[in-house]
Amino acid sequence: MCGRFVVASPPLLLAEHFTVDEVRLDVDGDGAPAPNYNVAPTDRVIAVATHGGRRLLGAFQWGLVPSWAPDAGGGARLINARAETVTEKRAFRDAFARRRCIVAADGFYEWRLTAGGLKQPVFISAASGAPLAFAGLWEVWRDRRLGQDAPPLRTCTIVTTTANSTLSPLHSRMPVVLPRSTWATWLDPAVTDTGELSSLLVPLDDAGDGALVLRDVSRAVNDVRNNGPQLLDPVA
Repeated sequence: MCGRFVVASPPLLLAEHFTVDEVRLDVDGDGAPAPNYNVAPTDRVIAVATHGGRRLLGAFQWGLVPSWAPDAGGGARLINARAETVTEKRAFRDAFARRRCIVAADGFYEWRLTAGGLKQPVFISAASGAPLAFAGLWEVWRDRRLGQDAPPLRTCTIVTTTANSTLSPLHSRMPVVLPRSTWATWLDPAVTDTGELSSLLVPLDDAGDGALVLRDVSRAVNDVRNNGPQLLDPVA
């Protein structure tokens, strides 16, 4: 799974990295999310999606709220979508067909159990230092009780798959990290072939450009109230 990650790169750097046509971080008047070194469910994150043939970068709430949901309270339970069932689950199948995105991340956390029974956080990032491109889905939800003028709530989820050999000692699952060569296909709403799309939802290749690096970091990560770049400092 992916339960905690980092989004700290400046939006303009992410816009350049993902070759977007427009940055729309102020569309709801909230501005860009602040750098977040301990992203938790329902936090605002940065994602890339295609609309009207243009690649856009915007802010989304992490935790998918389907458009048909009676309220937004269930989003925290839908932070991940399993690649194996994403085309079957009612909460995800429409978004998989029409609303796919890339969730930007500088890295993510997993935990291993120490000999003393403590949970030791491990920070995982690209060996190249480049941002990671998580396969995501997005939705727009409006509170029907407020009528047609209800403000939109844009939410997203991260697709997970089986862990590769680098991560399997830590956890059986990992976020789907999309190589650059697949971005255009994943983001294109005109691509509707389920088999073609599902073929992208595979564990990241450990070799070459897909290499990941792991390091133990402060146990302060375990408390979502803690934040700041010091969380990424390596520990012995």
